[in-house]
Amino acid sequence: MFFENLEEIKFFGNALFDFRGVGELLFRFGIDLLVIFIIMRLIFYPIYKQKNYFTSYVLINISVFLVCILLNSLKLKIGFAFGLFAVFSIIRYRTEPIPIKEMTYLFVTIIIAVVNALAVRKISYSELITCNIIITLSVYVIETKCLKRGHDMKRLRYEKIELIGPSKRAEMIQDLKNRTGLDVMAVKIDDIDFLNDTAQVRMYYKEN
Repeated sequence: MFFENLEEIKFFGNALFDFRGVGELLFRFGIDLLVIFIIMRLIFYPIYKQKNYFTSYVLINISVFLVCILLNSLKLKIGFAFGLFAVFSIIRYRTEPIPIKEMTYLFVTIIIAVVNALAVRKISYSELITCNIIITLSVYVIETKCLKRGHDMKRLRYEKIELIGPSKRAEMIQDLKNRTGLDVMAVKIDDIDFLNDTAQVRMYYKEN
């Protein structure tokens, strides 16, 4: 009775207290946070060791979730969700482009937030939890079971410009092996800067 009276209090036309809404928000946020933690901390980070992406993905997930949950009562659900994908699909960090795999994880991060925030009340919580489990298991199985660790790629700026010619490719690969300690398989020249005598190189190597 006491809580019902509190929910009747208005402030600038809006309810000052909504205990049911807060409870639903915290429950959905708990599901969202648990799923994103499992995917990012227990699957993504141990494989790729990229702290910056990990931090960004978690913060983006939380931000998108809160925006979606607050707009859940508005008639913007489908259009708003597609709008988010359109915005993030053209994202390009100023320092470097997002690699395709990291971009995929970005979309997974957004999907999890949108699903947990905008799932209508006609969908039971068991269905919502099942969807989250499917996403999590899909990421885990694909990353750890389906694909064997093979080749990886690094971008670097190479200063021995005299070795970038096709006839010196074997010497260049050996030089990169000696300097990086990696099992370099091939290299590709993306750009040559004759002013500074450097080249932008993609180095392909075997993963340990």
